Amino acid sequence: MCKGLSSLPSSCLEKAKGMRVKFTHLAEKQDWTHKHRAQEEKIFQDLESLLNSKMGQQAFRWFLRSEFSDENLEFWLACEEYRTTPGTQLGTKALSMYEQFINSEAPQEVNLDSGTREGLASMIEEPTPDSFDKAQERIYSLMAKDSFPRFLRSSYCQEALKAL
Repeated sequence: MCKGLSSLPSSCLEKAKGMRVKFTHLAEKQDWTHKHRAQEEKIFQDLESLLNSKMGQQAFRWFLRSEFSDENLEFWLACEEYRTTPGTQLGTKALSMYEQFINSEAPQEVNLDSGTREGLASMIEEPTPDSFDKAQERIYSLMAKDSFPRFLRSSYCQEALKAL
């Protein structure tokens, strides 16, 4: 017949309690790690999730640089910033973005159709907070359909997932 725990030496009981605490802590840590890793892996679920994550943005930027197409991400980010530009600074910011990304001699010229490019050229005189929306959507679409799927298959994505 079992005499229960009272028959065990107190040193064994103390070790058993310590082990129970360690196992509980380990199980909680595993659950936490699994939960957070699953959340972090959602970063790579779609382009929008990736762009909303600093780590995702950085991994994607490195990948785009390796393909000599990081101007797309830089333009998209500049458009996000432009939307929050105070009205008094819209003209300066719009001209700067046009010269940086849109102009045919721009150092980081993005691939836009002529209609979108002409529309941007005409709005430079009187820019609004949504002046670059159409162009941003086109570049987003280009990244989503072309760059993002290649990124998911790249070593840059794999390394970023390992770092999670």
